[in-house]
Amino acid sequence: MLPLRVASIALLATLSTLLHCLPLFAVALVKAVLPFERVRLACNPWLTGIAESWIAVNSAMMAHLTRTRFHAEGGADLQVDGHYLVLANHQSWVDILVLQRVFNRRIPLLRFFLKRQLFWVPVLGLAWWALDFPFMRRSTRAEIARRPELAGRDMAATRRACAKFRAIPVAVMNFVEGTRYTSAKHAAQGSPYAHLLKPKSGGVAFVLEAMGDGLQSILDVTIVYPGGVPTLLDLFADRVPEVRVAVRPRPIPQELLGGGYESDRAYRVRFQAWMNALWADKDADVARLLGDAARAAPHAA
Repeated sequence: MLPLRVASIALLATLSTLLHCLPLFAVALVKAVLPFERVRLACNPWLTGIAESWIAVNSAMMAHLTRTRFHAEGGADLQVDGHYLVLANHQSWVDILVLQRVFNRRIPLLRFFLKRQLFWVPVLGLAWWALDFPFMRRSTRAEIARRPELAGRDMAATRRACAKFRAIPVAVMNFVEGTRYTSAKHAAQGSPYAHLLKPKSGGVAFVLEAMGDGLQSILDVTIVYPGGVPTLLDLFADRVPEVRVAVRPRPIPQELLGGGYESDRAYRVRFQAWMNALWADKDADVARLLGDAARAAPHAA
């Protein structure tokens, strides 16, 4: 029965993706062939609406085809036409579905900074491109050492993306750890946090530098899985007993606007100190959410 269940849910998710991507690509083609400002602005709500419909179907499948208990707190006064920077911890590809379920049609469509290689993911790569998701090269230190001119490419790509985002309601999403959490990565880093990897401040700083005065607040999101970190297969197989999410709005730190993260060492130190303090709060939130889940478990059974 389990293989049949997983295959059935995977088939439904695939069909939904294809059915939504067909009109998405049609609108994106109009937008690409007629690159005029009025056409672009007219196409954007259609593209966003199709994406939100796809997310709504995925969320409905999560709600009705699994027994996963979903508990979310905070974020009562969100605006669908707002301008947010969303920061979250990262453990699994399931995180993306969780974030979409929490925020769909409550804030603007979440837009992620993606690795350039993900453009080639069948169907989804083109969908992300059509929705103006920014693709980043993310050069390694070794590559930058060999070719110093690569150092500024990510910042330039961030500025181009943020220039587009200024004109529309937007929620820019950043997984600050830069990779999914594992115990091995945690140990290798010597992370000072009990439940998190060290935060990477550069991506957040680049967004605030490019459009900080165009953002209204930061949404600090903490995700925990009391039954253990799941895979997408675990979700399809109904092996995710509970998801807990906390959304904490934070003001944009005015003293960190207008700085130069790459060029100003003193500013970089201040920014990293702010990021580390935020991450310490998040580590405490993870512990609290896991503790709340443990205390609630006898009553939820």
